[in-house]
Amino acid sequence: MIRGRTLSGQKTLKNQTNKPSLLKRVKRRVTGREKDFFAATSPGLESLCLNELKTFAETGKEFIAMEGGVQFTGRITDCFSANLNLRTANRILMRIGEFKATNFMQLEKKLSDFPWELFLPANARPGINTSTKQSRLYHKDAIAEIFAASIEKRFASNGIRNSSKDASTDQQVFVRAENDRFIVSLDSSGELLYRRGIKTHRATAPLRETTAAAILTISGYDGSEPLLDPMCGSGTFSLEAAMISQNIPAGLFRNFAFMNWPCFGLQRWEYIKRKAESGVKLTFSPHIFASDIDSRACDSLVSCINRYDMLKTVEVEQKDFFDLSPCALTKEKGLVVINPPYGQRMGSRAESVKLFRTVCDKLKKDFSGWKVALIAPDITLLNSLPFTLKAQAMRHGGLKISLLYGKII
Repeated sequence: MIRGRTLSGQKTLKNQTNKPSLLKRVKRRVTGREKDFFAATSPGLESLCLNELKTFAETGKEFIAMEGGVQFTGRITDCFSANLNLRTANRILMRIGEFKATNFMQLEKKLSDFPWELFLPANARPGINTSTKQSRLYHKDAIAEIFAASIEKRFASNGIRNSSKDASTDQQVFVRAENDRFIVSLDSSGELLYRRGIKTHRATAPLRETTAAAILTISGYDGSEPLLDPMCGSGTFSLEAAMISQNIPAGLFRNFAFMNWPCFGLQRWEYIKRKAESGVKLTFSPHIFASDIDSRACDSLVSCINRYDMLKTVEVEQKDFFDLSPCALTKEKGLVVINPPYGQRMGSRAESVKLFRTVCDKLKKDFSGWKVALIAPDITLLNSLPFTLKAQAMRHGGLKISLLYGKII
């Protein structure tokens, strides 16, 4: 069993009502049926997410990679497992309705008998996220107001609205109107999945864990070799590598929005977690080496590591990258991953380019034979490398970046 912080004080969740008819309807229409789900990803990570889904899903499941994510069909437990295990997905949406409406009166009528009580907790006042494309109903705020009113009215008319003043705000309904067809989805994740529940410290322009996991995967990292993170910042690469190397589920240390759904069963969830944890292989000998010139960044990372036994595989040292010797850390050659300062962390493009080229010279001199994953703010920098690497376009927040990866020869 992994020691460290547990699942955020997880408690047994009670059903929003004791009415047998509602419980039966939830079982029949939600837990007892297959549903369509959508694992949303950052642009370019769809194929990685698809491959991840295939590793833990039942055989015979169908997955379709498309722009922005992966669509799949499964039971509600597959949704729970996807949230727990996926490293490259941003959120998991469950499709709960689809219909056509060409005016607001028609929209209100379609929603008048929508069974919100099967999907949302009784005290939910969810956020309504709307998007429209080539639809006669295009006013997003007006659409959101109609959906919110529909939810409130449905619960009130069924006499199951929780009178508690503590309204649940962790639920999000996603409404997409395209060519007059409405697709309604419920967010099962809550906070975006890059929030692993481990890191409490931050750095300037931090890399998201989902992006770090994608970079490690593309670079061929499987946890069996040493990893050097010599400009670690908040330590995202190191922490993600520690979880990958020990096969620790990405969402093991956090909660999810689905844990408040009427269909949620604690025993079923505990079984899914135990099954995932059975594949964990803890190791306490350091093989992930993080360093940074900033002492505060190092102290914050050490503090984080000390809270979790499974992070003891990460060793932290305050050191300038240009003073670092990889042979002093490990006799084996592995992967060195670097996210040099640029944008918010560097004053000008000229300074960024100069630092990038100096980093590459250091890699050529001291890291021959190592694999490298190097983030570049500009694809043209590929032409100035002193060694040959492959390139893949990615996004880091709102910035377009390039991942340069391969072996230093």
